[in-house]
Formats: sequence, C-alpha cells, structure tokens
Amino acid sequence: MLRRWQFWAGLIVSAVFIGIALNGLELSKVWSALQRADYIWLLPGIAVYFLAVLARTWRWHYLLRPLKPISLRRLFPVVVVGYMGNNVYPARAGELLRAYVLKRRDGVSASASLATIVVERIFDGVTMLLFVFVTLPATQSQWNVPDSLRPIVIAGTLLFFTALIVFLLLAARPAAAARVYGFLVDRLLPGRLRARVHGLLDRFMTGLATLRNIRHVMMVFLTSLVIWLLETTLYWFVTHAFSFEVSFFALMLMNGIVNLATTLPALPGYIGTLDVTGIAVLAALGVDQALATGYTLVLHAALWLPITLLGFAFMARESLRWSDFAQAVELKDVEAATP
Repeated sequence: MLRRWQFWAGLIVSAVFIGIALNGLELSKVWSALQRADYIWLLPGIAVYFLAVLARTWRWHYLLRPLKPISLRRLFPVVVVGYMGNNVYPARAGELLRAYVLKRRDGVSASASLATIVVERIFDGVTMLLFVFVTLPATQSQWNVPDSLRPIVIAGTLLFFTALIVFLLLAARPAAAARVYGFLVDRLLPGRLRARVHGLLDRFMTGLATLRNIRHVMMVFLTSLVIWLLETTLYWFVTHAFSFEVSFFALMLMNGIVNLATTLPALPGYIGTLDVTGIAVLAALGVDQALATGYTLVLHAALWLPITLLGFAFMARESLRWSDFAQAVELKDVEAATP
C-alpha cells in the first residue's frame, strides 16, 4: 500500500511539474535548439560525472570503514547499481538496493549501511544549500529568484540542517539515544516486535560511527563538495553544446536548487522536478525559455542515461534480478528476524 501511494504521489507531482514546463513553451523552438547543439561536449562532461561517481564511492567507503573495510573496486558497482535503481524505480529504491546488495555480498548489516546512506543524503543536501547561499550574492545582479523557487530553498534549509544536527547529536551521544529509543520501543510496540526493532536501531546507530569524530565529519563534507563541484562541471560542459553562456557560480546555484527540488516525490529519474527547476533558473538568468528547455533536457539525459546503462550492466554481472528490487524495497530478507 505504501509503495502504491508513493507511486501515485510521484506521478501527480511529476505531471504537475511537466504541465508547468509545457505552459507557453514553443516546442518547435526547443527542437531547433536540440538540432543545433554540439553534442561532442557531452563526452568530457560525462567523463567528469563518472569522476563524481568515483568520489561518491570513496565517500561511502569512508563512511563504511567502521563497519567493514571494502575496496573501491568492489564498492563501485554497488554504487552504480544503486543510482540506476533511483533512476528506474520509484521512491529512490536504489538506496535500499545498495544496502540489500552490500548485505548479500559482504555481510554488512543493512540497517547500518542504510544509516551511512542517510548521512550521505544529509551532507548532499547541506552542500546544495551551501551552493545556493554562497552563489546567490555573486549572481544577484544577474537574476531575481522566482517566487516559486523560494519555498524549495526554505524547506530544504529546515530539512537538511535539522537532520544534520539530529544525526550529529545521535552520533555524539549513542548511549543517551539508545535509552530514548529503547524507552519508546518498549512502550509503543508489542512485545513480539521489540527485540527486532531494538536490533535494527542498534545496528542503525553503528552506521553513524563516522560522525563521532570531527575530522571524519569534515572529510565527508569536503568530499561532498568535490562531488558536487564535479557534477557542476558536467553542467558547464553541456552549456558549451548550446549557444548561451552563464557563469560557473550560476551553474552551482542551478545545481543546488535543482537537486533540492529532486527531494520532492516524483516519477523515477526525477522526471519533471529536475526539468522545471532547471528551466526556471536558466530563464531567471536571462536564457531563452526554449533554449533553456533544450539544455535541461540534454543535461537530464546526460545525468540519467550513462549511469543507468552501466548500472544494468553491473546488475547482470552481479546476477541481480528484478525480484531483488522488490525484496530490497520491502526489506525482506535484508536482516535476520532477531538481532
């Protein structure tokens, strides 16, 4: 039932965003912009994007070290399969698939690895907000933030900074956190579920071990900066395929706002949410709407297609089946019945 509601919510949000994108758009001009684009610029952009994926792999390797040291070579396919899962399955199921595959291949507790994945998402969100707040002063003479984008920035600020503070507190005071969730579990859940939930939460807390050291926190944060600067470089290369120029700072701002918008429920691959916000930011920067639409569609394809195809290849190599997605989403067989 939950997955069904997630699908319909994503479908509705994507449909609304696509409707906004099509409103007043001259499709013939978009097609003309796509025809004139110089797609050779996608090659260095995609190469840089995969450097960002490698940096993501290193960051996850670093977060997983307190649980189990896993080589980058072994971890890279798991990361790629996970991002492919986000692109083709609703509700970011690729994150659960990563934990499922890591449990199956390397015996790492799924709830503990999920904690590291949540930490990744929090640092990604904080980095996106940093991009927005640092680049706004540098670009404010070029544009005015559309009113429709302000709620995304405000909601993202509240969500990610609150989550970061909560997780840092949980990591810093694991014993106190265990007493609190132990108290709640013992009083709110039936007896037959308590041992299992205690075990899941205990293992989740072990996944936060990296956050107990300020040096490790800074390392994860700096790696997140590198990841998103590399991805912004893809944005920059794609601009060279089209006949417009914006500053790298403006592209950082676009990247930040676009990725904050993709936290909204949507169809797999962030259909609609990525596109509308990308077009809106470029239009606010003075780029023609049709040209901004063509650019955003090509950028979306560059972000989606290469890693999805590679993910399918790794999925076949790892002998993963579509049924494994269902098991990961439903959390079946991910953890033993008892801690």
